[in-house]
Amino acid sequence: MMLPLLVALIVLSVTTAGKATGAVLHQPHPLDPLSAVELTAVRDAVLASPLISNRPISFHYVGLDEPDKADVLSHTSSSSHRRALVIARAGGQSHEFRVDVTSAPTPSIISHAIHRGAGFPRFTGEEQAAAGALPATYPPFVESLRRRGLNVSDVGCGVFSMGWFGGSAKARLTKMQCFVTGTETANFYARPLEGVTLVVDLDRMAIVGYRDRVVLPVPKAEGTDYRADKVGPPFTGPAAAPGVVVQPEGSGVHIDGRIVRWANWEFHVGFDMRAGTVISVASVHDADAGQRRSVLYRGFVSEVFVPYMDPEEEWYFHTFMDAGEYGLGVSTFPLQPGSDCPANAAYMDGYYADADGKPVKANNVVCIFERYAGDVAWRHTEVNVPGGLTEVRPDVTLVVRTVVTVGNYDYTLDWEFKTAGSIKCVASLSGILEMKATTYTHVDQINPDPHGTLLAANTIGVYHDHFITYHLDLDVDGTKNSFVKNTITPKRNTGNPATGGAATPRRSYWTAHREVAETEADGQVNVNGGAPPADLLFVNPNKRTKVGNEVGYRLVPTGATAVSPLSDDEEAGVGDAVRQVGEVGVRAVRRAEHGRRWLGRMEREEQEDKG
Repeated sequence: MMLPLLVALIVLSVTTAGKATGAVLHQPHPLDPLSAVELTAVRDAVLASPLISNRPISFHYVGLDEPDKADVLSHTSSSSHRRALVIARAGGQSHEFRVDVTSAPTPSIISHAIHRGAGFPRFTGEEQAAAGALPATYPPFVESLRRRGLNVSDVGCGVFSMGWFGGSAKARLTKMQCFVTGTETANFYARPLEGVTLVVDLDRMAIVGYRDRVVLPVPKAEGTDYRADKVGPPFTGPAAAPGVVVQPEGSGVHIDGRIVRWANWEFHVGFDMRAGTVISVASVHDADAGQRRSVLYRGFVSEVFVPYMDPEEEWYFHTFMDAGEYGLGVSTFPLQPGSDCPANAAYMDGYYADADGKPVKANNVVCIFERYAGDVAWRHTEVNVPGGLTEVRPDVTLVVRTVVTVGNYDYTLDWEFKTAGSIKCVASLSGILEMKATTYTHVDQINPDPHGTLLAANTIGVYHDHFITYHLDLDVDGTKNSFVKNTITPKRNTGNPATGGAATPRRSYWTAHREVAETEADGQVNVNGGAPPADLLFVNPNKRTKVGNEVGYRLVPTGATAVSPLSDDEEAGVGDAVRQVGEVGVRAVRRAEHGRRWLGRMEREEQEDKG
């Protein structure tokens, strides 16, 4: 059979909302995330090391140092070596450690390096809170509030990454912007303190720049609250009748530590403070061959890039990298049973390190459930047989879900596994728009370009994009895979069989032109219609079906795919990031807009032969 590829990344303990889901004794796996004990051992080793003389030490990333693939695929539980990757900050320098925690009571540092290149580690929650407290005692800011008739107690300020627009950044700086808070509404994003921007040196934890450029009216709180007791369920209409999931024979999900088994699927679910959910070593069981066949070695969301389209002083730098600057894993929050996940869901907890290196438990950050949506996986009705014939296969899906809240946006990130052998990645966006204050109260007043949509009086929702990048390491029926582009190529009917034609009235047809990517550059594909349509395949050229077709998976882009109209000379951070996520090759990239769902899937193709 040919497997086409479709697309659209702690210690995990299992709990359920109700009945247990077949959990059995956990066997350690080399890709298991770091446990609380291991995180503590890593912290102790780094703090005790003479390699950093400066204090304090701030831990920005602590995670599993991914072992070699060959070691993972051939592992036995007794031979696994455990190492941690640490990114820490001290004395104005970024340090990278690798720490052996195979024996957690006696950790040892394997390597240490000082990062001297471009870039800085992600923000920690602790330094964001510390920076947020600075404006209240900064006299120019207090004066700006007085000019607007506000008190310090009326506002709250948040850390905004600065982006990069050329040059070499010597200090670890961030910008801060503020909102009017209070008891009138929970939606402070709708009440920006427009015109005021602060610059903070995070290493010194001091305000080093300030500008109050313009005074604009603060939008009213009335009508902005999103809480159900304020707006009614749901929104302003009647609530739907409640539904119940019934599984008379119990759940079909079996969880052993981090290994999930369901129907013909088996895979590992990890958790990382940067990437969030990580799916690894996914395989399907081939009943005909009596063996498991590998599909996906490693998959996760590698970045979420969110550039805003307002070039003004307070907005041009809004070019967020949600994973690299804030962390998707540390931005997960407990899933709400019955709302985020159905009643038949099983839940997994996670651990990550705080800025002091201590383990933090994140409860119920992953849920796993079977979905019965009434969809059809396959069907056919045939009338040209005696008595007629209808065959229908219901579609049942296993969903692995996490929800990431980065500031005003909530991302519901699903991995959907199908019994037909396909995988679908779905990203659903919700939450709150980032809004800008304005003098406009009606669209007839707008001139010139407001860089967004007037949502309410004095409130503009600024134009922006969400580019969601997936890391996919495919191991289709083994590790030696090729990326193939079958480009749809139009042909004229020459009437000559020697050139593919035929002596018929047909004038044209199309065929597929096969190209095997030899480099990553060869594998880049514009999936937005700028090039001829193509069938995108990951194949194993060493595995064949009975009639000789290569085994493979098809990459099927669906939904809103990554595209940006920004100019090619858009300097540095914005332009480069857009160009990188605007193409698809050995990784999958998609765009999602507010209120729309982005999805893709990895789908198994059944050829006519059953090989």
